Amino acid sequence: MKVVLLAGGLGTRISEESCLKPKPMVEIGGKPILWHIMKEYSYYGFNEFIICAGYKQHIIKEWFANYFLINSDVTFDYTKRRNDFIVHTQHTEPWKVTVVDTGLNTMTGGRIKRIRPYVGNETFFMTYGDGVCDVDIDRLYEFHKRHGKVATLTAVMLEQQKGVLDIDGKNAVKSFREKSQNDGAPINAGYMVLNPEVFNYIEGDQTIFEREPLERLAAEGQLMSYMHRGFWQCMDTKREMDILEKMLTAGKAPWKKWEDS
Repeated sequence: MKVVLLAGGLGTRISEESCLKPKPMVEIGGKPILWHIMKEYSYYGFNEFIICAGYKQHIIKEWFANYFLINSDVTFDYTKRRNDFIVHTQHTEPWKVTVVDTGLNTMTGGRIKRIRPYVGNETFFMTYGDGVCDVDIDRLYEFHKRHGKVATLTAVMLEQQKGVLDIDGKNAVKSFREKSQNDGAPINAGYMVLNPEVFNYIEGDQTIFEREPLERLAAEGQLMSYMHRGFWQCMDTKREMDILEKMLTAGKAPWKKWEDS
């Protein structure tokens, strides 16, 4: 089963890093966040990826082109006046990675539509290339198969960031208390499972997947949510990047279920 990753946006809210590279290639723990997401799926045995690239897409292609060499022990032998090299030990994953240039200004729905030939008539995973999660991918997929609808998205609770006020009709504050998770609202965290019929809900390049397609799927009763009560964190800002970096440094990164090679 293939995993589709959206990695073509500009990442303007983390411009300190994304001015030089696509946001999914911004590193935490010495590896792009895109790599971390791929490792999550690979942990569950899903090793075929389709990356929807756009902004600075050549950087993604170059990174994967060099990945095997960089992660191997190699002898370069020039004694015969040619570029011979011997790979002794390699530390790469059993991945098949297709990087597709889906356009610079294409919207999320358009990017998904463009990779249809690479997905074929199969159910596939799809998520964003800028957020990590400890969702159980196997359970997510089983949930999707059980309900039989076209689409499943993973929902997480977005916590209220400030204290909560109880205000009466005359604008008087009746009570104040600190925030709790119960004050939050469920949001779309990505980590979707989509049947191939989903392509029929996307018009073209300017379609924003989170608007017309998901709204129509919801209206038709074809969109289900898998509620995840565990960890999820996007990386929209430098502050959020630093949070993820600190978790990795401290050895307390909930999404990192794999063992280091």
